[in-house]
Order: sequence, then C-alpha cells, then structure tokens
Amino acid sequence: MSAALPPANSHSDLGSHKVKSPDSLKRKLSKSSSKELDEEEVRSGIPAKRLALDPRSRQCPYLDTINRSVLDFDFEKLCSVSLSHINCYACLVCGKYFQGRGQKSHAYTHSVQEGHHVFLNLETHKFYCLPDNYEVVDSSLDDVIYVLNPVFTPAMIKQLNLSSKQCIAYDGKSYLAGIVGLNNIKANDYCNVIMHTLSHIAPIRDYFLREENYKGIKAAPGDRMIMVPHRFGELLRKLWNPRNFKTHVSPHEMLQAVVLCSKKRFQITKQGDPIDFMSWLLNALHLSLGGTRKLSSSIINKTFRGKMTVYSRMIPTSEVTESERLALEQSGAYEEKVEENQFLYLTCDLPPMPLYPDELKENIIPQVPLASILSKFNGVTEKEYKTYKDSTLKRFEITKLPPYIIVFIKRFTKNQFVYEKNHTIVNFPIKNVDFGELLSEEVKKSHKYTHYNLLSNIVHDGEPKSGVYLAHILHKGSGKWFELQDLHVMDRLPQMIPLSESYIQVYELNKSIPNKSYVPPTKAAGNGASATEEAMSVAAEEAGPAEEAGPAAAEIGPVAAEEIGPVAAEIGPVAAAAETA
Repeated sequence: MSAALPPANSHSDLGSHKVKSPDSLKRKLSKSSSKELDEEEVRSGIPAKRLALDPRSRQCPYLDTINRSVLDFDFEKLCSVSLSHINCYACLVCGKYFQGRGQKSHAYTHSVQEGHHVFLNLETHKFYCLPDNYEVVDSSLDDVIYVLNPVFTPAMIKQLNLSSKQCIAYDGKSYLAGIVGLNNIKANDYCNVIMHTLSHIAPIRDYFLREENYKGIKAAPGDRMIMVPHRFGELLRKLWNPRNFKTHVSPHEMLQAVVLCSKKRFQITKQGDPIDFMSWLLNALHLSLGGTRKLSSSIINKTFRGKMTVYSRMIPTSEVTESERLALEQSGAYEEKVEENQFLYLTCDLPPMPLYPDELKENIIPQVPLASILSKFNGVTEKEYKTYKDSTLKRFEITKLPPYIIVFIKRFTKNQFVYEKNHTIVNFPIKNVDFGELLSEEVKKSHKYTHYNLLSNIVHDGEPKSGVYLAHILHKGSGKWFELQDLHVMDRLPQMIPLSESYIQVYELNKSIPNKSYVPPTKAAGNGASATEEAMSVAAEEAGPAEEAGPAAAEIGPVAAEEIGPVAAEIGPVAAAAETA
C-alpha cells in the first residue's frame, strides 16, 4: 500500500526534519533578504532575481580583461568553430564567437584554454563569466550592449537633422553620426553608395531606426524576404550610432541577406549596377513591409512614388505594306493610347558623345543642363522606341511629384560587341531645382511646393568595367557635403559636385519656397466640386504629394516579379513601359 502524499503547500514530518515545499522556501528566502535586495534594486535599477543569482555577479574580477578595441559586431553571428548561429556567445577579450556555455561547449573550452572569461550572449544581451558560469551584472558594460544593438528614441531621431556634434570613437577618432565609411569586402561599392544614400533620406531613416515599426511584421512560412528590412534597419542604426567603438561599419550581414534573397543576382565579389540594386532593394523593402498596389501601403511608396501619364502611338515602318498599314489603321493600332502609371525614379537619356575629335585633335567632353534631359517628362517631347518589328512614339507627363525624386542618368550602353560609357557632364544646381516646369498648368495648381534641393549625388568614376562608385552626401546637421567612397570620408565643396559624372541623384522637396500658382483644395471645391471631392482633396494634401503607392516603376516591375517572389505579381502588370521609371 502506498501512503498518500501531503499537499503541495504543506509539510510532513520525517523524523526530526521537515521537508518544505519550494513555495515556502522562496517565501523564507524573500523574508530574510528582502530589505537588502530591495535597497540594492532601488539603488542600481536591476531586478532582484538577477542580483540573487550569484554573489560574484556584481564583483566579477575579470572585467578589466575586456578589450573593446577588438569588439566587432558587424559580422554574421556564427560560432567560429561549429559555424552554428544557435546560442552564440561573443568573447569580450578576443572578439571571437563561440557556441554555448556548458562544460562541453566551444565557449567553455575557449575560456579554459585561452584564459578568456567574460562572454556576451548575442541574443539575450546578458554577460557571463566562464568557466565559473555565473551572470555578470555591471553598468560599465552598457556601452558594449549599445554597440551591439543601438536604440534610438523619438527625441534622439528629431535631433539628427539639427545636430552637428562630433562623436568620439573608442580609439579617439572623431566622426559625424551618419557619415562613416562602409567596408568594401571585395566589389560591393555599388551597394555601399545606395545604402549611404538611403540612410540620409529622413523618412526612410526615421522609420528604420525604430525597430518597433517593423518588428511585428508577419511573414509567410519560408519567406526569406523578411530578413531584408531587419538587416537594413540594423545597418542604419549602426551608421547613426553616436557611441561607436570605431569610425567605420561593415555591411556584412546586410550583404549576406541581399545575396541570399536576390538568389545571387547581386554579389559581394562581382561589380554590379547601383540602379538595379536600388530598384531591387526598394521593392524588397516595400513588399516585406506589407506593401500593396495602394499608394499609401508602405514608407517606400510614401517617400518615392510619383504618378505620370504615358501617351503612346505606333508609327508605320518602311517594311509595312500598304494593305497591312490600312488594316492596322482600321483596327485602331495607330491611335494614341493613354495609360496612367506610377514611377519610382526618372530615367534621363544623355545626348550621344561626339565620334570624332575637334580641330585641335582633342575629344572635348560635352556638357548638358539638367533641364534639357528632364524635358523628356514635360508631356510634349516625344521619344521613339524601336523594336524588331515596329516603332512607338511615347511622351510622358508627370501628374504627381513625390517628396523625394530619384533621377537616374543613363550613362552606359551595352550591345553584343561593346560596353560603353557616356562621359557627358550634367550641369545642375545644388538648390531650388524647379520640377514644376515639367508640370502642366492644371497639375501645377495642385502642388503646394515644386522646388527641390539635391540631397545625394552618386558618381561613377573611371572606365565602364574598371571604375568605382562614390557618393556625395549632404549632412543636414552641419550643412556640409561629404564624399564617401567605401572607407574614405572627406569634405567636399558644393561647387565641385556638378563637375562629376553623376549617375543617380536624389532630390528632396523644399518647403521654404511655395508654389505661386497653387490653388488650395477649398477653392477648387467652391467652384462646383462636391463635398466628398473636397474632403478627398484636403486629405491628399495633408498626406503629402506621395501618399500614393502602388506598383513599382517601369524598370522595377520585372525585377520584383522575378527576384522578389510571388507577392510581386501585383507589381508586374504596371511595368509596361520600358523607360517610364
């Protein structure tokens, strides 16, 4: 016969000893040390449970062995022995990563063999002393946690565009937050210039500095694209970290995610095209953040998306017979077609380079003003697009300007034989570029502001196959221009920026110069518009000129549909015109 067990909250007599339940032991322990723990908890702000773990937690003798100069959390969090990313720890003495902290783990073995005792759990952000295996609690280690995972409050983000304060790294070098070099692992300079540029676009930067904005996004099982916004946000937080240990950042984890999610279309070891990478990255972020065809579905669309109307008509070629031409005319093939489209960036064509030298036997590099290449989008200029069987005349009319305009200057031409670069210099002003000149009178009345200031200028320097990419970035806090080429950061005079061979430019809306021909929505509604139309107009104005998202630009759609995944099927159909971007 078996005796009945006593209740969990009672005790039974076994001789002269009493076996107490775990709850009663906890209550007794809490009564005996409540005053000491409460005082220490109030004084240090650390929970009492952590203080009660081990008496050595607050007095670890190995804290002076931590070497902050070798700590680098930019690389992928993998064990240096087993290459596993599960339960990974960083040795704070040598900077290497090891797995586990049990007696048979790699971290434990490393601590015994090398005499390195302080480790950091990269997932929980807790410190441990090995091989004694107790948690280390010390406020002097907060700077290490901040370098591993910088955190920005809304108040800190508001000061980024206002502060010109120099930050001091651990090695004593000074830097400006946001103006730090990116490591070129082998041939990823085309990625570095895009990430530098996007990190200085205020809506994108402010959104991704707050991890709470995208941390709870749900992804389908097996969807790897969710890695892109998390890795991109982590990189931006490191670029703007005011307490870095060094004055450069390695985009290793971000590039690993790019290679994986793009199915090796963009690689670290092979030079690529920045505009292709920017197209893919913006579409990947848009879709990963739950973006749809709606024009306000993601921060990407709100920032860059604009609208245009595309007018196209076919023209007969010399190879078409008279009977075929008449048949096509009767079918309406030669009639002008109108299509509403959205764009992510504007593709501008350069005039061809001169084939022969001048009378001095020198090839003079031609120059062209920015307004000349932008006239393609004024709704009047027509451009012919030829295919193997027909030709089409198209003209583009912008109907909605976004807060940030990306201008892509098409410099490279490639055919079956050669890969050439057009060295034509584009003359452009740094401030107050009026994009309202491209709008019709009716469309211009609906835009409160039409002037833009240059924010970033990406340049290709050198020959087509051997050149490098660099970026000219405006730091708003100090008002200075900087040239960033991988790890090299230097000041740049604003007068020197238009002399470079610009490839991609980003313009920011200037709200200090109002549009004189702007008609407020209330006046338009008073001329016969309904109350519903008036309310919609006011809402659109308050939301900003890019409160419309939707499909990617013409040159973006195929990339999204092929490389990003099945979700991009919503984007593809709108990408019909090859150069509406």
